[in-house]
Amino acid sequence: MKKRQFSAILLAGLLLLPLAACGKKDPGSSSSVPGSASLPNEPSVPAIAPVEPDPEPVYPYANPLSGEGLDVDISGKRPAAVMFNNLKKALPQLGVAKADVLYEIVAEGGITRIMGLYQDLEDVGDLGSVRSARDYYVNLALGHDAIYIHAGGSPQAYDAFDAWGVTHIDFVNGPYGDMCWRDPERRKNAGLEHSLLTSSEKVLTQMPSRFRLEHEEGYQVGWTFEKEAPEGGQPARELTVPFSTYKTGYFTYDDGQYLIAQSLDGSDPIPYVDGQTDEPVGVSNVLVLYTDVSLVKGDSAGRMSVRTTGTGDGLLLRDGLVYEITWQRDKRTDNYSFLDRAGRSIPLAVGPSYINIVSTSAKVVWE
Repeated sequence: MKKRQFSAILLAGLLLLPLAACGKKDPGSSSSVPGSASLPNEPSVPAIAPVEPDPEPVYPYANPLSGEGLDVDISGKRPAAVMFNNLKKALPQLGVAKADVLYEIVAEGGITRIMGLYQDLEDVGDLGSVRSARDYYVNLALGHDAIYIHAGGSPQAYDAFDAWGVTHIDFVNGPYGDMCWRDPERRKNAGLEHSLLTSSEKVLTQMPSRFRLEHEEGYQVGWTFEKEAPEGGQPARELTVPFSTYKTGYFTYDDGQYLIAQSLDGSDPIPYVDGQTDEPVGVSNVLVLYTDVSLVKGDSAGRMSVRTTGTGDGLLLRDGLVYEITWQRDKRTDNYSFLDRAGRSIPLAVGPSYINIVSTSAKVVWE
């Protein structure tokens, strides 16, 4: 072999060496495709600890009517009980969304009244339209040791005021004209009797000095509240409560609360809204209390007699669940007690409540 030929062969061999090296897989390489560039290993990323939610605030006090936590103690205050008109032409009502408790009971002709109970009227705003009293509402207000606000009333209600010594503010027959006014728009469109309004500011600043504003020592509402639902409930997201041929109430569970609608005078159900915000009213608890409801004998206006003491069956809806309960109220100076089937106090959910008091014959439906 000639020297020149040997040199060429040696040169070709040297040129093949780097190509052979490129064909070997680097154990540290992440690439498995021939000819691709080798990439360094990615650095390990430390695990990120999950963000813990802020703990729920712990309050030193609670609203005795709703169980909601408070920074100040208002349990010693006497609540206000406001009588609301619930005729279709008088809607929307003002201030009902801020009530701690709403009671609804049938009145003459199948219409209903609603009584809003406020543990503290501060900053509630306008209230109305304010309507006339009935003795069974007076009875319930007495059990709460409340200051009862109304505009006129039935003969039975006035008898109750006198016989039971109930603290009340009467915008029709009492010297309280500066506490209320007639809304001109409502007066024009709904009529004089549906136009009477008041406000929390007027009531609080003009409250008669002779009125006792604090509970007497030892007074207790007696209701218990728990965030967790008790055992034994059955799923129930919708409730229908017929009071009469004029009024049916509807409650639908949605995102932790019961939104309210009502059918009045045979109309399709409409949302129950507060005229201050135009937003639907929602509550945490819906109760149905069955009792004896009858016509007052000899009453020419067809007024109703409603038993509010003793015992009876009932329903509690909370957290999308329904519980069969028993209600108990020994005398008119007591509040209702709500008991499970074993006779133990059943806790309400924290938040406002809507209490429907209906005849034992009412065809209440839930699903």
